[in-house]
Amino acid sequence: MILIYGSSGTVGSEVVRQLEAAGVPFRRANRQAPDFSGVDKVFLLSPTDAASELAIVEEAKRAGVKHIVKLSVYGAEEEGFEFARIHRSVEKAIEQSGLAWTFIRPNGFMQNMANYNGATIKSQGAFYGSAGAGRVSHVDVRDIAAVAVAALTQPGHENKSYTLTGPEAITYDEVASKISAAAGREVKYVDLPPDQLRQGMTSAGVPGEYADKLLDLNRYYKEDRMSDVTGDVKQVTGRDARSFNDYVRDNAAAFR
Repeated sequence: MILIYGSSGTVGSEVVRQLEAAGVPFRRANRQAPDFSGVDKVFLLSPTDAASELAIVEEAKRAGVKHIVKLSVYGAEEEGFEFARIHRSVEKAIEQSGLAWTFIRPNGFMQNMANYNGATIKSQGAFYGSAGAGRVSHVDVRDIAAVAVAALTQPGHENKSYTLTGPEAITYDEVASKISAAAGREVKYVDLPPDQLRQGMTSAGVPGEYADKLLDLNRYYKEDRMSDVTGDVKQVTGRDARSFNDYVRDNAAAFR
């Protein structure tokens, strides 16, 4: 049996959808009362909370779980920004647990353009950041989930890590152009100084600690540290990774 954490989130919900489509049995985890009875594989997802993931790893080990598939982050192994350090701390604990593991390390989600920026794109025709002209090889969540499902349902992925990207690395100005073309309206990227971006995020209700992590991620983008393109999606799934054009074509209504 597969146990899914984060089943209502952007990636987790897509993992659930693909497992259901494949007719694979699974259970959704209840964080308040984890039940590992009959579970041999766990999909582990908690974007910023290392403590809860570490506790789950310990409980899974005690319960006899055999394999953890962890959603991590691009560049976790280098620990060059705060999100990477958070995820790598959990990866290390899993490695030391004696359990089989698969680490899925995606670059920025294409779907986050709508999730985080859709409101200002619709209302202002703009989205904001401090990434400068840094290039990012954004990846479609549908491809991330397909890799996760393969690791959960097929042999041969134990003790492997996959760095997932789309087929190209693009700037946010190029992202804006692609959204504009798909939505049929002009959308601009506005690059802000980090302190101004932080003020905008906190004024919109983003907690200060999380805003600082997002600024650190933007800094990493600006340094062009997330621009590599890999073939790991195709290696695992046998299909080419979706492009940003594919994503905006399928989701143009989110930006109109």
